[in-house]
Amino acid sequence: MSRIANNPIPLPSGVDAKLDGGTLIVKGRKGELRIALNSLVSLAVESNEIRVSANGGAKQAQAMAGTTRSLVNNMVVGVSNGYVKKLNLVGVGYRAQVKEGALNLSLGFSHPVEYIIPEGISIETPSQTEIVVSGINKQRVGQVAADIRGFRPPEPYKGKGVRYSNETVLRKEAKKK
Repeated sequence: MSRIANNPIPLPSGVDAKLDGGTLIVKGRKGELRIALNSLVSLAVESNEIRVSANGGAKQAQAMAGTTRSLVNNMVVGVSNGYVKKLNLVGVGYRAQVKEGALNLSLGFSHPVEYIIPEGISIETPSQTEIVVSGINKQRVGQVAADIRGFRPPEPYKGKGVRYSNETVLRKEAKKK
């Protein structure tokens, strides 16, 4: 059994957490995030830390306590530091640029791919082959990066496609005659 929920979540300076009914509100210098709490979990907001505990000893309650602790910790880190995912475009003629709230991608298709940037997420292109996705919500940043990667995932023979900056692509050997 995991004991993740037993660890308190420290609140860095500049981060404020408030319990409003069944909702936790976390405010920091980067923004504000909210989460609706499950009835199996109780939270205690103290001066400089948040404690999560399960209501009762049921297995489901303990699992939800660990999950809630991880989600709240991600919120605290997000409003204080934020999250960043970097993507690289590998391939001849593969380009990216941000224009008017949309990410325009040339990925070797007969048409350009246009991705509308969701609210709360910022996308930058330091160069034509780099994309930087950032925001305060870890789940949304990861989902946007996965959506962009999904347009042209890296293929195993030449390694072309959109990949995470820390991703390694296992290359296959081509057919031999």
